[in-house]
Amino acid sequence: MPRISPPTGTGPRPAAGDAANLGADPAADAAAWAGHPKGSTAYRRILAGLAFAGVATFAQLYSTQAVLPLLAADLRVSAAEAALTISLATVGLALTVLPWSFLADRIGRVRAMMWGISAATVLGLLVPLAPSFPVLLCLRMLEGMALGGIPAIAIAYLNEEVNKAHAALAAGSYVAGTTLGGLAGRLVAGPAGELWGWRAAALAVSVLATGAAVLFLVLVPRAKGFTAAAAGGFRGAWRTLAGHGRNPRLLALYVQAFLLMGGFVAVYNYLGFRLSGKPFSLPATAISLIFLAYLSGTVSARWAAGLTSRFGRRTVLIAGTALMAGGLALTLTEQLAAILAGLLLFTGGFFAAHSIGSGWTGLIATTGRAQAASLYNLAYYLGSSVLGWAGGLVFQRFGWTALALTVILLAGATAAITAVAHPAPAPAAGTAAGTAAGTAAAGRVTASG
Repeated sequence: MPRISPPTGTGPRPAAGDAANLGADPAADAAAWAGHPKGSTAYRRILAGLAFAGVATFAQLYSTQAVLPLLAADLRVSAAEAALTISLATVGLALTVLPWSFLADRIGRVRAMMWGISAATVLGLLVPLAPSFPVLLCLRMLEGMALGGIPAIAIAYLNEEVNKAHAALAAGSYVAGTTLGGLAGRLVAGPAGELWGWRAAALAVSVLATGAAVLFLVLVPRAKGFTAAAAGGFRGAWRTLAGHGRNPRLLALYVQAFLLMGGFVAVYNYLGFRLSGKPFSLPATAISLIFLAYLSGTVSARWAAGLTSRFGRRTVLIAGTALMAGGLALTLTEQLAAILAGLLLFTGGFFAAHSIGSGWTGLIATTGRAQAASLYNLAYYLGSSVLGWAGGLVFQRFGWTALALTVILLAGATAAITAVAHPAPAPAAGTAAGTAAGTAAAGRVTASG
């Protein structure tokens, strides 16, 4: 078993011969840090450790989703009320991503993630013991608040520790790990819930998350690109957030996160209710297998990151939203095979778009990266909470077709906003147009700048 490094956020430990040059100025050391290159041992440990953090986080965050019909029947609540066990957890996460990011700026990314994942694991083990529905909702919200210490900090940690040339691929790998976490939690919960009830399902997921959290603590290496931020007080924090809020490119990514995540969670929250009713009448174990569609997201997140070097982030993000809409259109039929195929496309498109959006925030924001990523996650989980719950009202009143068409409209709005806020780049100098322009007017500045 590898040695557990102290989970601090300090800079690199200077070698004996370099003691005179390193360590005296941690900020300069961090600024000079180029990041771990792809293929190095530390790079692999970062990706593996964060993948396990993703498993621990997203298995717990959505642990009740696969058994919502069982939970609703046992506690005698409606579909929308049962979905509050998801929405309140994501509300808790949304409320705390910003405080966690500021704490991480002071104490270090790894230490903050360690505190968050440990607290969430303890709370997750208490969820199956909830004596009533209100207590269950309270525990789920507290669990989400603890989990706020992972998503935004993980992206900031990646941007500081991984070589910039490989940052998009690393972010895609992390998002792929989160899909495996969400999938693992649901696949464990479904059969356990059908055999022993939703409480046993929640316990099984919490045990899985505990093991993943331990592996994260063992694997993740100490930070080398981090410098503790000076205490700037409320005014400094507000200036950082306001600066991000005035950046139209970041705002477009935050809107994308809100709309796409809200639609995504709504689809998965209520598709189980549709499949458990007529004409499908599927059991809980069979319904939990729909989450195997997450595997398409595991593939598409990394695939999309690789495509950015050829087509650009803007094009790949818009293509991901188009794939979501096309896949969801297939679920409008009553053919189970078409619904499952559509779910695969929908899920793959979502995670492709999400991997691009989440990684892009850290590149657009040159300062306050943890806060930029936290605002993305704030929008992301507010969308999950608000639209994920509101989708239930649409589903209960108007049915699946209305819900699917609503989410398709959200994807279309996202693509339009992305196209406007992120203009297509000018042709590269090596293209035919660029070459012709360069030959005709070498050294001359064009009218368009």
